Amino acid sequence: MIEFEPKYITFDCYGTLTKFRMADTTREMFGHVLQGDDMEKLIAFYAGYRRDEVLGAWKPYRDVVVNALRRACKRMNVEFNEMEAEKIYTAVPTWGPHPDVPEGLSRLAKKYKLVILSNASNNQIQSNVDKLGAPFHAVFTAEQAQSYKPRMQGFEYMFDQLNCNPEDVLHVSSSLRYDLMTAHDLGIKHKAFVNRGHEPSTPYYQYYEVNDIPHLAAELGL
Repeated sequence: MIEFEPKYITFDCYGTLTKFRMADTTREMFGHVLQGDDMEKLIAFYAGYRRDEVLGAWKPYRDVVVNALRRACKRMNVEFNEMEAEKIYTAVPTWGPHPDVPEGLSRLAKKYKLVILSNASNNQIQSNVDKLGAPFHAVFTAEQAQSYKPRMQGFEYMFDQLNCNPEDVLHVSSSLRYDLMTAHDLGIKHKAFVNRGHEPSTPYYQYYEVNDIPHLAAELGL
């Protein structure tokens, strides 16, 4: 059981709540030219370059998605088409939640104020949030903060907007590299790692590990 009563439960959205479909879309787009290990290399490069693209000054999420794919295609010597790359960006608002999410969030929302901090653009995120099946107290984007995770500025923006401190929240994510490592460095003592299989568990960062959102609700006694 989690022996802590947070003022807010704060969530990453894409990957943690919303099923992140970048890899699926990449396979659909490049399946006619790459297969097997080569396809997996492209997907891995694309993920790595997306992380690299968000580490500098803020830029529109469209540019993050398109620039990262351009760089990945160059690494794999695959033809890049900017209009096709933009289709990945425009598909993001159509993505729905992991199957466990609506039930788990609805249980949590009976007692807690739920908040999202997402590496998202303002004009996309609400469509994803509307599909999650529970009310949110606040939704904050990288565009509002002018900074992407894993940089600290977005978390600091969220704390300022909520008028709270790092020790007041339980932060929930399926990604150590984007969220939980930074949360640890910021002094967020209470963290939950939703093991979606994206990244290996790294207990050094001191979090509760759960299988899904209903498991998180159960750990909080709901």
